[in-house]
Amino acid sequence: MRVVIDTNVLVSAVLKDKNPEKVVLFIAERPDIEWIVSSEILAEYKEVLGRRKFCIPEDIKQTWFYMFESLTASIEVDIEMNFPRDEKDAKFLKCAIAANANYFITGDYDFKEAKKLMNTTILSVSQFKKVVCDVLS
Repeated sequence: MRVVIDTNVLVSAVLKDKNPEKVVLFIAERPDIEWIVSSEILAEYKEVLGRRKFCIPEDIKQTWFYMFESLTASIEVDIEMNFPRDEKDAKFLKCAIAANANYFITGDYDFKEAKKLMNTTILSVSQFKKVVCDVLS
């Protein structure tokens, strides 16, 4: 199974210690689930979690950065597409399509209208937990 995770899910995972963290750690711990990223996504993960406004202690940031580097599968994305709602979000859609991902997990309401993209199902954290985590646990 291949999964792409939106940055907003990671921010919630790091800051809130609830379902987002459980879902991300579930994905990271499962050898049968590939957490797919592109170089653009990886850079955004690090940039956003590094923002001062989140006040994330350095050791916590480094733990998450290490997880991104060691537990994700990076792919080359050479797909062109426009996402009119927010061009910055197009990188996630392009990665999901290029990876033929099963799921894209997001809390972004810009994706609410799109339930499926090619072969990728777009789910919230709670939906992914119910559909995947609770079933495979």
